[in-house]
Amino acid sequence: MSVATEQVTYLELSEDAGSAHKFYEVRLLGDELTVTYGRIGESGQVKATRYPTPEKAAAAAAKKIGEKVRKGYAPAVRGVRQRRAVTRRQIVSSRSTAHQAPLLWRFRSGAPAFGVFVGQEHAWVGNEQGDVYTLTHDGEVTGRYGLPDGVKCIVADEHWIYAGCDDGKVYDLGGKVPRVAYEIAADVDIYWLDIHDGLLGVADAVGGITTVDHEDEFQWRRATRGGSAGWMVRCDGDAVYHGYDRGVTRYAAGGEQEWHTPTTGAVLFGWQERDEVFAGTSRGVVHRLRKSDGTQTGLYRCDAAVFSCAASPDGQYVFAGDNHSSVYCFAADGTRLWKLGTGCGSAYSMQYRDGRLYLVTTDGSLACLDASEQAVRAAEDGQLPQTTDVKASGWERVVPSAEVEVVVGVQTGGVEVECVQDGARTRVRVVTPGFRADWRVQFPKEVRVPGARYWVAEVLESGRGGFYRARGEIKRVL
Repeated sequence: MSVATEQVTYLELSEDAGSAHKFYEVRLLGDELTVTYGRIGESGQVKATRYPTPEKAAAAAAKKIGEKVRKGYAPAVRGVRQRRAVTRRQIVSSRSTAHQAPLLWRFRSGAPAFGVFVGQEHAWVGNEQGDVYTLTHDGEVTGRYGLPDGVKCIVADEHWIYAGCDDGKVYDLGGKVPRVAYEIAADVDIYWLDIHDGLLGVADAVGGITTVDHEDEFQWRRATRGGSAGWMVRCDGDAVYHGYDRGVTRYAAGGEQEWHTPTTGAVLFGWQERDEVFAGTSRGVVHRLRKSDGTQTGLYRCDAAVFSCAASPDGQYVFAGDNHSSVYCFAADGTRLWKLGTGCGSAYSMQYRDGRLYLVTTDGSLACLDASEQAVRAAEDGQLPQTTDVKASGWERVVPSAEVEVVVGVQTGGVEVECVQDGARTRVRVVTPGFRADWRVQFPKEVRVPGARYWVAEVLESGRGGFYRARGEIKRVL
């Protein structure tokens, strides 16, 4: 009896001036097909499938390899290209000597956490192990994603929730399975991300700012003069606001600098409201700047370097977290109203919503603080609520995947789109009547197969027009 010989095909896609930096390996042994894929230099994800016969396994292998080659992958030697550089934030946090803050609940995610977003229904936390959890506002865990690398930040863009990771990818968390929405160029060492109407802004480790559009195509990049480590980037419909070691700069949609305002110390974190941006600095100051011209309209002084800041929607209150595990609240005019200790590390990020302040911290906690005047006064008198320690046992990690459910025929209650080859790029357009066929659709990168049709839960017009955005679950139509 003959012994089957293993056949291995190793491909890479890596563009010096582009965003791709990944591999795809196919191993065929008899009737078993094993596919491994991911970022170059990492172990990647593995999927093994057994077929009824070796011939069918070989046909499936040939099809997968052909699809990747058409997307630009080419044979390569493993180990020649190296993994992209990743900067982990090295920040020292000290313990607060202030009164304990009134924490309603606390969830320990398992590793230092930078990412937080609080929406109408859920609070999201992402940590350096790549774990992303969703919780109700009352602290009940409702879901868990497992991303391939540490989570830099979690941002919302209208209906969409995105997580930016140390692997250089931005994942759409709007469905049951995470999907890759953007892939950042290999020479951009990400520090922070923000997205508005599909336009992605990236602040990097050397103080630069880069923008990428809804088709994952580079728009413009600006290098700051003598700058370093830009942690603040905020985007709105008019501009991109970038904070680094020399202050805050506003760039127009085309990348033209419109104003620059120096700050007291290097900018470590940024927040925005409709008409203003807030920049927390290494010198313990939060600057409040008018978006239109960069004029400073408020200054808030803390006792140590500011890791994070936020504001109430009306601008009446400004919050800050320092590197001594303290959190502050100021009136709009700069008056310090209170300073309290978190009891769970320094707040890397924060968000205020409906009278509560949500913090993600150096010890990996997502903490919900009662920021009402009554609760704070009681805490300053030593009267604290019973803090609930939230557990997340039994939740399996839902990992990213390029696989989608396959359905037969036209479906109901959604929109049909198709992938078309446009030179070296694979584009997506709507085929369901009633939509503009000449508009492209923002659609997960790794799902796209030229010629394939998909059924998506919803397609929405972008805020500025000119393209559509897919939302919700995706199914491939046969």
